[in-house]
Amino acid sequence: ETPSEVVICPSFVYLGHLAEKLNTADIKLGAQNVSHIEEGAYTGEVSVSMLSDYGCEYVIVGHSERRMFYHENDELVAEKFSAVQSKDMLPILCLGELLEERESDKTEEVIARQLDEVINKVNIDAFERAVIAYEPVWAIGTGKTATPEQAQDVHRFIRQRLAGHNKDIADRVRILYGGSVKADNASQLFEMTDIDGGLIGGASLVVDDFIRICHAMRK
Repeated sequence: ETPSEVVICPSFVYLGHLAEKLNTADIKLGAQNVSHIEEGAYTGEVSVSMLSDYGCEYVIVGHSERRMFYHENDELVAEKFSAVQSKDMLPILCLGELLEERESDKTEEVIARQLDEVINKVNIDAFERAVIAYEPVWAIGTGKTATPEQAQDVHRFIRQRLAGHNKDIADRVRILYGGSVKADNASQLFEMTDIDGGLIGGASLVVDDFIRICHAMRK
């Protein structure tokens, strides 16, 4: 069984500061986003080489907010996934459906589309060096919450989808839950068979809550 890890993914401007702070701690460094293009005249973009220079080990790709507000489509997310792995960093691939998609029973269709685009781009073997995060977009900051059982259902679907290509990889890949994980629901979520950890949003800004969530994972 893979030992649990704690990864901090700050905004770009804090990476250098945190890289020094985390150097002696048992905490990994990650980034919230990256450009899919390695070099060229793209003012304001941050490349995988830049992140690698700062010691990043993980990069979030396809976060629901990037998909919604910056119109990142499945193809672009797959390109970012591939770019991250080109520098031996691990992508944290975010998948998730909107409220209207859940209410019209399209959850599995949406998740399958988002996942398949990446599998088709990089092939299943790439998931040996990747993490997946399920984000029910309808349960983030809306007051609506997914039950642990609802989350588990989608996690199981993701794992089964991967298993259709390679069961061993599907069994080993870490699938995190990213739908408003809080200190008081973390233990229930992490008890689910296919939930291997959390992608923590707002609760990570409250130190005591974040520490409680980390402890819930390590029980």
